[in-house]
Amino acid sequence: MGERKRHRILMVSDFFYPNFGGVENHIYYLSQCLLKLGHKVVVMTHAYNNRSGVRYMTGGLKVYYVPWKPFLMQNTFPTFYGTLPIVRTILIREKISLVHGHQAFSTLCHEALMHARTMGYKVVFTDHSLYGFADAGSIHMNKVLQFTLAEVSQAICVSHTSKENTVLRSGLPPEKVFVIPNAVDTAMFKPAPERLSSHEIVIVVISRLVYRKGADLLVEVIPEVRFIVGGDGPKRVRLEEMREKHSLQDRVEMLGAVQHSKVRSVLISGHIFLNSSLTEAFCIAILEAASCGLLTVSTRVGGVPEVLPDDMVVLAKPDPSDMVQAIEKAISILPTIDPQEMHNRMKELYNWHDVAKRTEIVYDRALKCSNQNLLQRLSRYLSCGAWAGKIFCLVMIIDFLFCASSLNFRVNTISVFNYLPFIVHQPEEDIEEVPDFVLSHDQDEGISLDNANHSSR
Repeated sequence: MGERKRHRILMVSDFFYPNFGGVENHIYYLSQCLLKLGHKVVVMTHAYNNRSGVRYMTGGLKVYYVPWKPFLMQNTFPTFYGTLPIVRTILIREKISLVHGHQAFSTLCHEALMHARTMGYKVVFTDHSLYGFADAGSIHMNKVLQFTLAEVSQAICVSHTSKENTVLRSGLPPEKVFVIPNAVDTAMFKPAPERLSSHEIVIVVISRLVYRKGADLLVEVIPEVRFIVGGDGPKRVRLEEMREKHSLQDRVEMLGAVQHSKVRSVLISGHIFLNSSLTEAFCIAILEAASCGLLTVSTRVGGVPEVLPDDMVVLAKPDPSDMVQAIEKAISILPTIDPQEMHNRMKELYNWHDVAKRTEIVYDRALKCSNQNLLQRLSRYLSCGAWAGKIFCLVMIIDFLFCASSLNFRVNTISVFNYLPFIVHQPEEDIEEVPDFVLSHDQDEGISLDNANHSSR
C-alpha cells in the first residue's frame, strides 16, 4: 500500500445483506472499495433466518452472522454485555485495529462500540438518519446516542443537515464529525438504451410504504397522475384502498416488494421519480433514479436538497397540492432532460471509490486520537446528565470489570465472573488468529450487489 497505513476494520450493524436498504448498500459498497484500497474489512451482523456463521462475499469480504435473531425492526434484543464474548473473539481473531459502527437504531452497533472502547480500540460511527427532539422515541434514542458517542474517536454523517442534527443530539464536538455523502453504483444503474415515448408520462415510486417515507402523502397525490409503485409496508393497504376508491387500477400499478437487482428495470420504465419522504438524511434512491436518467420530484426535507443539482430535481413542500404543482413543473421540463448526460454527471458527482478514500482519512485521524484511562472516560460520561451520567458510568464500570476478568483470569480460576455464563471468556492466547484472505482487485471494476447474491455462501 506504499505510504498509506493498512487498516483492519470491523464494520458492525444490525442492517446488512440479505436485507436491502440504504444502510445495507452503504456498508457493502464501502467495504468493497476499502478492500480494493488494500485494507482488511470484516462485517459483523446478526443472523438472518438460516443464514448464520461465517460467509464470504464478493471480493473476499468476510461476514460474521452472529447467532442473534432480530427482535424488532431487524434489531437484536439489547443485552448490554451478552455480545461481549463474541465481539472480543472477533476483534482478536481478525486482529482488528478499528471498529466502524453504522446506524443509530442498531443495537448491535451500540454494544460493539461500547465493548471496543473498553478494550482500547479506536471506534468510528456513521449516522444515516435524522431524528427529532420532541417525541418520546426520539428523546430516548438521543440519550442512547449521547452515551454511545461519548467516547467515539470520529463520527461521519451523510449530509450537512445530518451533521447538524447529530451534533445537537449527541453533544459531539463539531470538529469530530465529518460529512461524507453516499454514492451510487453507476455501472448497475444505467439509462434505458432508447428514450421512452413522452406520449404518456409515467411516475415511478420505489420506497418502503411507511409513515416516515410519506406513504400517507402519496395517497393524496396519486389520484392526479399515472404511477408505478414499488415497495411494501404497513401503509400499502391505504394505497390500495385509494386505488379502489378512485377506480385507478389502470393508472396505478402496485408492484409490491422489489428485489434490488430489479430496481433498475422498474426505474427505466418511467420518466419521473417521486420521493415523498417526511424526513431523510440523504436518500440513495434519488441517486439511483438520477443515474438511470430520471428527473426527480422530492419533498424538501432533511438533507435531500443537498443531494442533486437544481436542474436535476424539483423540490416541494410535504404538502399534496405543492407536490402536484412540482410534478406539473417536472413534466414541463422533461423535454430538456438528457438521460445519458444525467448518468454521466452522476458518475462524476458520486463515486464509491471517492467515498472510501475520504473514509480512509477519517480512519487515519481516529487512530491518532489519544487513549484515556478509566477515570478520564467516566468523567466524559458524567457530563451526559444528572441521572443518565451516573447510570452510564455504572454500565461502563461493569463492562470494564468484565473485560478485565477476561484478561486477568483463566477460565478455570475461581472468580465471581466465572459464575456468569455469558461472560466466560477464552484467554487471549487461546484464541487462534485467522490468516488474511487477500484477492487481487481491479480498481475500475464495477461493484454490484447482484454479484453478492451469488458469491455469499
